[in-house]
Amino acid sequence: MAIASRAGQYVQQVEGYRAFIPKPLPPNPAVEMDQEMWNLLSKADRALGRLDGSTDALPNPNLFVFMYVRKEAVLSSQIEGTQASLIDVLEFESQTLDPDNPQDVAEVVNYIAAVNYGLKRLQSLPISLRLIREIHEKLMQGVRGAERSPGEFRRTQNWIGASGCGLQDASYVPPLIKIGLAHAQFETIHPFLDGNGRVGRLLITFLLCEQQILQRPLLYISYYFKKYRTRYYDLLQGVRDAGDWESWLKFFLRGIAETANEAARTARQIVQLKEEHRILLLDQMGRKSGNAIALLETLYFKPIFTVEHAMEVTGLSYPNANKLVKDLCDVGLLEEITGQKRNRAFCYAPYLAVFKDG
Repeated sequence: MAIASRAGQYVQQVEGYRAFIPKPLPPNPAVEMDQEMWNLLSKADRALGRLDGSTDALPNPNLFVFMYVRKEAVLSSQIEGTQASLIDVLEFESQTLDPDNPQDVAEVVNYIAAVNYGLKRLQSLPISLRLIREIHEKLMQGVRGAERSPGEFRRTQNWIGASGCGLQDASYVPPLIKIGLAHAQFETIHPFLDGNGRVGRLLITFLLCEQQILQRPLLYISYYFKKYRTRYYDLLQGVRDAGDWESWLKFFLRGIAETANEAARTARQIVQLKEEHRILLLDQMGRKSGNAIALLETLYFKPIFTVEHAMEVTGLSYPNANKLVKDLCDVGLLEEITGQKRNRAFCYAPYLAVFKDG
């Protein structure tokens, strides 16, 4: 039901450019909920339910959240042109970062901080302009674009969009449809001088949690948006130029289902990997298996580490901790990643491989 002015209109400005003025949500005429849309919505809802169930089965759901937040931070930042990888971020956090690694790792670390901050604030503050500004300030602190008014909406243009939004007062709109509409509208308004893409993608996660569609922040759609980046941008532009909300929403719902199904598979992989590795250590390491399992348990939150970390966890001397790490390398669970005789760092390679995409 594409109607050119349905999402807003371009208005000539005295400065000589045309500015797009978005219309308030929900769209008018309303989103056409044809059979394909209902089918996609149903698949997305079921996939989110399976994801919640899969993570409930984890012995410690927080370890899954820990890695998924970092993976999402990397992928969302890469869409904006950063080069930092998941390994770079984990090395930075474990203080083993190679000085030659990308400097924009700080942007990814800020994204992680913004996720954690926003989720904590949601306990006392609903999704609001205030919360969005606070998240943006965390995201931009001390990184590229930090001089461009972090935490403040742009004031250089008076055409950034309608001030009102009647989505909450509209006749029933399915929650996932609301979230898809909100993301597209946010990216259209582009309220900040920098960081709009990352904040807009964070908004999806926060809305899913606020509306209790997910118990935990485990639906990260940046991999899907990165995988189909051109299509993503084209469909958002199609909303503005042609009022084609339906094509965008169908793309969005496919992404929700694909991403949720992949996350649920990853959760099941982790459960299986933990059990397989526990059995392997009991079989291969005999009386050393207690310390080995204790160390391995910490690596789900610290998959890149040094021998000093092994000493802290096990209480072993440096030579014995070093021998324990070597034994874990020999059975294929750890890899030395620095190639140095001193200040060596190791990674829990099979676990990192689970999150290798992107």
